Amino acid sequence: MASKQNVLTPLKPTWLSAERSALCIVDVQHDFASPKGLLGQYGVDMSRLAPAISNINSLVEDAHRIGLPVVFIGLQTSPETDSEAWSEWMARQGKDSTSEQAICRRGTQGEAFYQCMPTPSDKVVLKTRYSAFWQTDLNSWLKTQGIDTLVVTGITTECCVESTVRDAFHHDYHVFVVSDACAAYEDELHQASLRSMALSFALLTDTQSVHAIWGTQ
Repeated sequence: MASKQNVLTPLKPTWLSAERSALCIVDVQHDFASPKGLLGQYGVDMSRLAPAISNINSLVEDAHRIGLPVVFIGLQTSPETDSEAWSEWMARQGKDSTSEQAICRRGTQGEAFYQCMPTPSDKVVLKTRYSAFWQTDLNSWLKTQGIDTLVVTGITTECCVESTVRDAFHHDYHVFVVSDACAAYEDELHQASLRSMALSFALLTDTQSVHAIWGTQ
């Protein structure tokens, strides 16, 4: 059965002004997005990611052109920062967390950004949990930049994107999720997550709508 598509909110140009907004790209990294990365080696289907990554790159071009801040967010794990709660959660399901925790290991190709690369002017935030706000400098950096609005993209929709969106809302940011610049490995999860975020935390939009606004700034 096809997933129910989510309704997009018509945007007002003032909502996404270059002076108050930032574009966030969540976890577009080798281990998550490359067929040669860790999840690709496990046989995870990456086919749903390519269109989203293409849309992300086009939004990055827009943001750079109008001087809008771009934040690249990536997971970086290490034995010192691995979550004991996550390991136990896996174990209680009868799963071995050992190999899973090797994802996006610090200093490996797995943590490298994939097909969407930051420039020296972009902000890079490395996190150790799902949310980009957990024990990082993201919130303080955004505040010093005078930013109160986040345009969020990335992978996967139902995990690190949604976790970051929820935390952003709790930190009093206006959050817009670009539905076709996010992706999950399963469309049902993608659509369900979008629906959940739209219900309580964010407004949904798409790449074309953001282009239309940033193209006039």
